[in-house]
Amino acid sequence: MSKVLRFGVSLPLEVVMKFDRIIKNKKYENRSKVIGDLIRNFIVEEQWKTGNAISIGTINLVYDHHKRDLLKKINEVQHNFYNYIVSDTHVHLDHDNCLDVIIVKGKTSKIKDIADKLISIKGIKFGKLSIATKGKDLK
Repeated sequence: MSKVLRFGVSLPLEVVMKFDRIIKNKKYENRSKVIGDLIRNFIVEEQWKTGNAISIGTINLVYDHHKRDLLKKINEVQHNFYNYIVSDTHVHLDHDNCLDVIIVKGKTSKIKDIADKLISIKGIKFGKLSIATKGKDLK
């Protein structure tokens, strides 16, 4: 079992009061859990910046499926990077709009490249890469 280190944080009272309201609204049990989550998120973001870490993520795409050649272009990018794509979930949002959630795994630099290629396709209304981690280095 890993050791636990206790440390103090000094913040203005107004900031702590706002923080506590958010914690309560998000149903956290205590500040320690939130601060731990924030620190882990910070670590993951820093690992992603190096471009060398092996990580996972999701690429969310919202688009009008009636746009000419759009599905073909999306599929072409995915086929070009098939070894990084774990899964793709397609959801019909309404008569015209769809959501693709593409789960990716690999070097962060390559995942970012794939996301950029997909999000920049003409006809994509909204695109976002959400980063995650395999959790190996996080306790």
